[in-house]
Amino acid sequence: MNLTETTDEARDSAGLARPDDLATALLTAEGRRDPYPFYARMRREDPVHRSAQGIWYLTRYADVEAALSDPRLSNDRDRMTCAYSALGGDLKAFSRLTDRLGRVMSNTDPPEHARLRKLANRAFTARRVEALRDGIQRIVDRLIDEAVAAGPTMDLIEAVASPLPLSVVCELFGIPPEDLPQVKTWFHRFGRLSEDIDKSEEAIDQYEEYLARLVRRRRADPGDDLISALVATQARDDRLTDSELLSTCFVLITAGDETTTHLVGNGMLALLRHPDELTRLREDPALIRAAVDELARYDTPTQAIVRVVAEDVEIGGRTLREGELAYLFLAATNRDPERFEDPDRLDLNRPGNRHLSFGNGPHFCLGGPLAKLQAEVAVGTLVRRLPHLRLADGAVLDWRPNPLQRRLAALPLTY
Repeated sequence: MNLTETTDEARDSAGLARPDDLATALLTAEGRRDPYPFYARMRREDPVHRSAQGIWYLTRYADVEAALSDPRLSNDRDRMTCAYSALGGDLKAFSRLTDRLGRVMSNTDPPEHARLRKLANRAFTARRVEALRDGIQRIVDRLIDEAVAAGPTMDLIEAVASPLPLSVVCELFGIPPEDLPQVKTWFHRFGRLSEDIDKSEEAIDQYEEYLARLVRRRRADPGDDLISALVATQARDDRLTDSELLSTCFVLITAGDETTTHLVGNGMLALLRHPDELTRLREDPALIRAAVDELARYDTPTQAIVRVVAEDVEIGGRTLREGELAYLFLAATNRDPERFEDPDRLDLNRPGNRHLSFGNGPHFCLGGPLAKLQAEVAVGTLVRRLPHLRLADGAVLDWRPNPLQRRLAALPLTY
């Protein structure tokens, strides 16, 4: 069971999805190209909508902001499994993956989540993230150099947006550069979990063994990397078990990969489609931090996240019952006119830009600051180094068919 398995009702004369057809509409060519008119209609007509299958869709900023901090909306893996099972979902891939990972920050609720999050926060500090800036700059410059040397055009996703986050996280965790090709292979197999569970699990096995070896090395010979910091945290507080340590490493290494890729790709496309704002950034490079926040709001990388109702809760005058699933559409909230003035306009210096692209509340994305830093360096460097950057002639854009993530399959550019 997934978001796309909803009743396929007829479209109206304007071609926009009816409320029960939102999920199906998001997978059409029109929906993948621009989902925001569909979100706008949902906000207007039924912002707390219950689909024919009993899945709730929340699209209004105030409702989603509150829901993200409400303990009655759970992220617990066992509750989630039960909720999908009740809808007749095929959970083989999901169940086997969560069983392998154990209980980690991303699939637990407070107080267990708070304990694991606190321990990770001690190691994954703002200072440690900011210290990566020079290293990220070197990686971005190298990737751009390689792309430019290869010819007058490049696919930005393949050349920069996709390899960047994995290269950065390997530096953060002290993974040797010579191991990067193997780590990339494992990541590729993780991404095919629903297609080939056995091969994906084999890759997870090998990756876990690799991480375990790294942990043993850092215990014997600590360095200035995140694994060493987590090991030190474990030594100070024995509540972090060996299994939790490995699972935390696994989640932190894998979690930011997709978000950073989407943010860089979608962000650069938005700038190229808004040449006045692109010129504004080129003339005022100090605007880059605010610009990245606006790019994350304007075309949100993680379009929606899923919660399961742990206890009956009223939202927007509707009662969500225990055991039901709720999809919180972050992308829809980021275009809510009740929260943002002229929300469909790209404004790189937008005041009061409290978007929800990285969530809110206890599960606010731990890797959000790192994803934003990578986007600051990547976008800022591309704008500075390639002043004639534009879409390649005849470029056909397509987004991968996933309503929860908004990622370009490719972004052909010339410079």
